Amino acid sequence: MPPRLFVAPLLLLFALVAGCGRDDPQAALEKAVQQLQENIEAKRTGDVLDQLHPQFIARQEFDRDWAKRTMTLLFMRHKNIKVLALSKDSRIDPTYRDKGRTDAQVALTGAEGLIPDSARHYSVKLEWWLEDGEWKLARLDWE
Repeated sequence: MPPRLFVAPLLLLFALVAGCGRDDPQAALEKAVQQLQENIEAKRTGDVLDQLHPQFIARQEFDRDWAKRTMTLLFMRHKNIKVLALSKDSRIDPTYRDKGRTDAQVALTGAEGLIPDSARHYSVKLEWWLEDGEWKLARLDWE
C-alpha cells in the first residue's frame, strides 16, 4: 500500500485533534458556570472560593469572607442543596474578551431529607473575569 494512503487519514486525524484542543472561551465560561453549580450542590466551600476572583464583590458590598460565611451557614443548615438552573445565558463581552456575563433564573432548594423544606427563586447576574486562563467570578447580583 502506498505511503500517501496513510498520510491523508493521519493528517485528517491531526486536524480533528487540533480542532478539539483549541481554546474556546465561550465553552470555558459555560464550564465554569456549570462547575460553580456543581460545587455549591456538593457543598465544596473551598472549590467555590477557588472560583471567586480575589476582587469578588456581591451586591456591590459583600466580599469573599461574606461568601464563605454565607456558604458555611447554608451548608450547615441544609443537608441537601440543589441549584436548579431554570434558564441561563452566558456570553463573552464583545468589547472586553476577558470578561464574561451570565444571566440566570435559578431555584435554590435546601432539605434535611429528600423533600426540600425551603426553596427560593432568584434572577442572578454573574460577571466573570478571565485570569491566567481561568474564568473567575468577580461580580454577583440577584433579585
